[in-house]
Amino acid sequence: MIQHPILAGLSQAGMRMGLPRMRSFMAWLGNPHVAYPTIHVGGTNGKGSVCRMVGAMLEAQGFKVGITTSPHIQAVNERIRIGSTPISDERFDDLMQRVDAARREWAAKELPPEEAFPLTYFEFLIAAAFLHFAEERVDVAIIEVGMGGRLDATNVVSPIVSAIVTVGLDHTQHLGPDHASIAGEKAGILKPGVPAVLGPLPHDAMAVIRSVAVERGAPLSIFGEDYRASGDPGSFDYRGGGHVREGLRLGIVGDHQVVNAAVALRIVDLLPPALAVGEPAVRAGLLAARNRGRLEWLAPDLLVDGAHNPDGATVLANYLSRLPRDRKRTLLLGAGTDKDVRGVAWALAPQVDRVYTTACAHPMARSPGDVAAQLEGLPVPVSPAGPLEEALPLAQADGGLVIVAGSLYLVGAVRDLAGIR
Repeated sequence: MIQHPILAGLSQAGMRMGLPRMRSFMAWLGNPHVAYPTIHVGGTNGKGSVCRMVGAMLEAQGFKVGITTSPHIQAVNERIRIGSTPISDERFDDLMQRVDAARREWAAKELPPEEAFPLTYFEFLIAAAFLHFAEERVDVAIIEVGMGGRLDATNVVSPIVSAIVTVGLDHTQHLGPDHASIAGEKAGILKPGVPAVLGPLPHDAMAVIRSVAVERGAPLSIFGEDYRASGDPGSFDYRGGGHVREGLRLGIVGDHQVVNAAVALRIVDLLPPALAVGEPAVRAGLLAARNRGRLEWLAPDLLVDGAHNPDGATVLANYLSRLPRDRKRTLLLGAGTDKDVRGVAWALAPQVDRVYTTACAHPMARSPGDVAAQLEGLPVPVSPAGPLEEALPLAQADGGLVIVAGSLYLVGAVRDLAGIR
């Protein structure tokens, strides 16, 4: 299901962060999110990959795993999955109808002012995911933070393990202008007594999160101190919590994924005995995990990556730097109105020969002309190339390598054009 009419209506409500409204609606639904243990994963980049790796390891062990991540790439069903399988269209429609009926009944109550704002698109989907997981009687649910953490709708959960994978500059208009401010928002998912796994973070971000962890009594596992990994996706070693694992392999592309895998492994090692994952399942899960739209080759001449902030673009640039530069490279770039498209383009410019700007049909997409205007001074030629349906064939016309980046929604639109599901 590409979209749903109920969700289309909720899109008009905009975004309003805060937990009282979500807590109130979850109570109206019967608090389904407390029916199973949860793992809560936040971070600027990498959190989706970590969720998928943890989920794949648990699934390989035989557990029934609910996973909710965002955004979706091609179909909204992707946001609610049991293991690697998205919810079916029929089940999704039934879930939407029932949650919408509950929403209308709840909204008809006399609510206090802090709860009276209509549910947002994201809140509605998270509530639906929580209900679906309860009805499916999952053994555990993996919940990806949407934005920030402290005020995010997912922060109604009481997890058994939390994680903050990275802290970078994204959503600065909502979370703050610097690493320290953003880290303060992300640290909002830390809970008293609940172990938290931290990836490699900027020094100022780490200082903020350590302070919050001490204040709340949340024990930390820090990359480089309590656990570590070395190698590449074809063979890497992990050490942490008394475990030494050698010769691990990943099914997800990119050297940076070794660090994400280390975070996922540390999460798994901190799970209670009832959710223990044996070594065969660890290895099988890491190899089976996939993350569509991230360093994904759709064809020998077409690479897509959802990099939509400078840190993500730097990861993509590092990957490109390791590829043979034996043909012309065209960056097909599109972005949302809330993204630092200039920072993305400057990170990628040394690895490409030209930039074509484009847009998909998402309502928040910048026009190709607007994207091009943001890139004045870029050290490679920049040309607005129109909507994606026109821009992709133009970029592919000379047979070189086309790299699509700037937006996961743009990546999804490319997959649609290529007939790939």
